[in-house]
Amino acid sequence: MSKLVIVGTVAFDAIETPFGKTDKILGGAATYIGLSASQFNVDGAIISVVGGDFPKEYIQLLEDKGMDVKGLQVIEDGKTFFWSGKYHNDMNTRDTLVTDLNVLADFNPIVPEEYKDTEVLMLGNLHPLVQQAVIDQIPKRPKLVVLDTMNFWMDNALDDLLKVISKVDVITINDEEARQLTGEYSLVTAAQKIKEMGPEYVVIKKGENGALLFHKGEVFFAPALPLKEVFDPTGAGDTFAGGFTGYLAKTKDYSFDNMKNAIIYGSALASFCVEKFGTERILNVSRKEIHQRLQQFKNLTQFDIQIN
Repeated sequence: MSKLVIVGTVAFDAIETPFGKTDKILGGAATYIGLSASQFNVDGAIISVVGGDFPKEYIQLLEDKGMDVKGLQVIEDGKTFFWSGKYHNDMNTRDTLVTDLNVLADFNPIVPEEYKDTEVLMLGNLHPLVQQAVIDQIPKRPKLVVLDTMNFWMDNALDDLLKVISKVDVITINDEEARQLTGEYSLVTAAQKIKEMGPEYVVIKKGENGALLFHKGEVFFAPALPLKEVFDPTGAGDTFAGGFTGYLAKTKDYSFDNMKNAIIYGSALASFCVEKFGTERILNVSRKEIHQRLQQFKNLTQFDIQIN
């Protein structure tokens, strides 16, 4: 199987939605990506940093899911990155209440030697200089480099971000971020402009309205599965990214046609993530449930039509 290196935050989150609120719980981009990718039994490694306050049982949990944690630095006298947010009633908008970078402020990523030949590199949402530092440590270019980012870096580190974007194969961002990055309202035009920045593939996430995959002149659309209840959208985009990269690492097929499958797998796993607070649902989802949900996606999207 292919090796998958995941760079991102391992963190504490405190979340409030119309359905309730949590104290500090396990969160972070790399956490969600890793837990989602683990469904494919990939040889995955997490590159991140936590403080001495981070429970050892959380680290053990990641190991139990098959993630290599040699690249997870523990700064014993530091505190773990903490984010707190409150979602509005529509569950699509939220207010950030607290962002404490803590040990993340001085994070210097180190890729373990045995993962420097990784075939798939997933650059989770972090400062572009950290993402670049990981790219610089891998001597032979991976077969697939995927980048996730957000509007914060567009506002505060745009030049560094553009340099990293020029070195990746796939970028995953949401529709608002695609418009901000390009200044274009049309997502088709925005995707074209982003491709001119470097990536061969552009994935634009639209939350409850699905995801778009752009490649050359082709477009693929995957709907989001209609759900009765959405408890917590936190981590859904990262869970999507984990399913997307995990599937590609498992199949070793990086073609546009196979990326369509990866988009569906990512969307299916993200649909589980939102059903409970934090990582609870994705931690306990079964293979049978995933298979059933993939069948729901198939039924949702496949139909015969007569064109006269």
